[in-house]
Amino acid sequence: MRGLLIGRFQPFHKGHLYVIGKIAEEVDEIIIGIGSAQKSHCSDNPFTAGERLMMIQKSLIGVNFSKNYYIIPINDVNNNSLWVSHVKSLTPPFSKVYSGNPLVKRLFKEAGKEVATPPLFNRKEFSGTEIRRRILSRESWKELVPEAVVKVIREVKGRERIEELTLGDR
Repeated sequence: MRGLLIGRFQPFHKGHLYVIGKIAEEVDEIIIGIGSAQKSHCSDNPFTAGERLMMIQKSLIGVNFSKNYYIIPINDVNNNSLWVSHVKSLTPPFSKVYSGNPLVKRLFKEAGKEVATPPLFNRKEFSGTEIRRRILSRESWKELVPEAVVKVIREVKGRERIEELTLGDR
């Protein structure tokens, strides 16, 4: 069985890694869809799809993830009635969708797909919003993400980008 998990991964964190590990216990292969792939360089979505792909790929390599997986950027189409077919056109076939997003769950259920809510792991700390907030306020954040993500954020000057983008929004 092949499962699909879609997230923005802004940035990829240990909560995401935990969820992928739990999903991997149920499926033979996992598709990791990078949602809102076209968005970057704004305070809520500072990282590009390519940077998020690097974060995920390097993190999974870093933990010797043994399942087959596919990482696929998925642009928004801004039309809910077309979105599921858009996702299906970009991904290998899948039988189960994992999402905590009520809209995503509803759309896939209406399309006849089995939907499950993935386990959450300390959502208060392990959230992209909280990690970006901590990066911006120069609080401790590196323990919330895999070491590979720290390296990618450093490589792309992510802290500086988040600061410039957020201060520019004010």
